[in-house]
Amino acid sequence: MTPRQVRSPPRRTTIIADSTAQQGGSRIDTSRPHSARIWNYLAGGKDYYEVDAEAAEKVLAVFPGMRDITLASRAFIGRVVRHLAGREGIRQFLDIGTGLPTRDNTHEVAQRVAPECRVVYADNDPVVLLHAEALLTSSPEGACDYIDADVRDPEAILERAARTLDFSRPVGLMLMGILGLVPDHDEARSVVRRLLDALPPGSFLGLNDGSTTDPAYVRAIEAHNARGTATPYTPRSPERIAAFFDGLELLDPGVVPCSRWRPENASGEPPAEVAVFGGLGRKP
Repeated sequence: MTPRQVRSPPRRTTIIADSTAQQGGSRIDTSRPHSARIWNYLAGGKDYYEVDAEAAEKVLAVFPGMRDITLASRAFIGRVVRHLAGREGIRQFLDIGTGLPTRDNTHEVAQRVAPECRVVYADNDPVVLLHAEALLTSSPEGACDYIDADVRDPEAILERAARTLDFSRPVGLMLMGILGLVPDHDEARSVVRRLLDALPPGSFLGLNDGSTTDPAYVRAIEAHNARGTATPYTPRSPERIAAFFDGLELLDPGVVPCSRWRPENASGEPPAEVAVFGGLGRKP
């Protein structure tokens, strides 16, 4: 079984990957949906299996607004990266839990602003590893690499990312929609703290995750988790999402629904709220 409409691989660069990763497909279970592929389906991507599409459609049947959440999250990532590369002068990014490539990936957005940006992606999905070539197309002035690693092992991520990034200079740390896959809140906070402790002052944390603000969204996620066919996801209250920024200088407007974080809305009308909250903070 192969993913739908798999892209032809573009020019390759060096892949930084765990030696246990198998590109022959032996680690890929096509009988079970995977969060990265479900997200790819919801975001309008083309790299997923039928089982992922079926899982996504079951969520949409309970909560049609799930696609709006997905699109709002993607747009939020783009605005955060443009702000960091443009207004803040950040030239290094560590994007953990990147998922499958879609449109306007972190390195594409950053390098449109500053071609010399260096970006490291980290994920532990073997399908993402198989498609890493699509993530590894950098501008000649910059660099782009991929790490096969789990967010629960930040030290391994940092060690391998140091081959591409200079941790004596500010880094834009991206944790977008990934901490909901770490159900224990204390463990999730520990992951964030350990990653930030390794970054110098002037670095930033950009983060978003599903929230408990919309009961319909929470019910849909609970139903998804109850099927037991994919990694469970844990929405958190806005207060718990905000706690990930403890010790940082939050940029305006703080931790808010992603659709309302510095929206690029020509009409001037406030965008509809979505049940995913995020923000951007600077390490002092």
